[in-house]
Amino acid sequence: MHTGVTLPRDLPVADVLPFARRAEELGFDTLWVIEDLGFRGGFAQAAAALAITSRIHVGLGIAPAAARNPVFTAMEAATLADLFPGRFTLGLGHGVPGWMRQAGAWGASPLTSFTEHATAVRRLLHGETVTLDGRYVHLDGVRLESPPAVPPAVAAGVRGPKSLAISGEHLDATLLAEPVTPEYARAARSQIGEAPGHRLIGYELTAVDADPARARDLVRPGLVWVGAPDAAAHVAPSAYAEELHALRAECADAEEFTRRMPDEWVDDLALVGTPERIRSRIAELEAAGLDEVSFFPVGEDRLGALDSLATILPLQQ
Repeated sequence: MHTGVTLPRDLPVADVLPFARRAEELGFDTLWVIEDLGFRGGFAQAAAALAITSRIHVGLGIAPAAARNPVFTAMEAATLADLFPGRFTLGLGHGVPGWMRQAGAWGASPLTSFTEHATAVRRLLHGETVTLDGRYVHLDGVRLESPPAVPPAVAAGVRGPKSLAISGEHLDATLLAEPVTPEYARAARSQIGEAPGHRLIGYELTAVDADPARARDLVRPGLVWVGAPDAAAHVAPSAYAEELHALRAECADAEEFTRRMPDEWVDDLALVGTPERIRSRIAELEAAGLDEVSFFPVGEDRLGALDSLATILPLQQ
């Protein structure tokens, strides 16, 4: 079970590089950078983090596939893989529908677009010459002049049974956005199917505190989207899924929804409490099929939160 930490998309720019350095110093295995609409570019963040560290793995989680031509996606990823061998993972997805529509990059079949893009990128990174006349991707004998000696893993940031099955068939790993419960991890692993060596990674809102109530208060703001349609796959396997959607429907807004969310739901949807309690929860996630958990720091001081998250390490104590 590997442990990662996610670099918040809105972290003050002065804290970005110190965050990466501190994550490495504290012993995390992976730093995940985010590419959300209107915030910071994923490849630029990954390159900067790799350049100022020496050990920690850096993952881009995720780059929306339809936003770039696959050849140029592969060129960016190959450059990082060449410069920092074995330290970069490329995450690709079809993107958040609302954002992609805003950017004019949401096609009639996002799943087809993602599949064509992601498989073309992976083939290019493995040194193949690619010809593809698909619905969205059109390549004519394209290859990388110097494919990386160590091709980076390509992970799919997806949800839903069809996209998870595609990830298991064509890619190296799957990245699940928060929240990831054991039930969701188990369902995702089942939908990925038989895929030897395929890694399952999950983001988790995390707050370490001896007082569980304080920890819950810190993660609640991050759970505002749990009742939205985009999050249906995350909660569908849970026993309280119908109650959760009913509560969201009767609340005036997402803030009221998170305030009224029962403590036991928060405990299920995030990692909260003492290091011992969180380690126990991570063991449940590992038993459900997760290979890596990436802590998502919360609160006003996300850079300072790194030190409290590090108290969870090592997982076996």
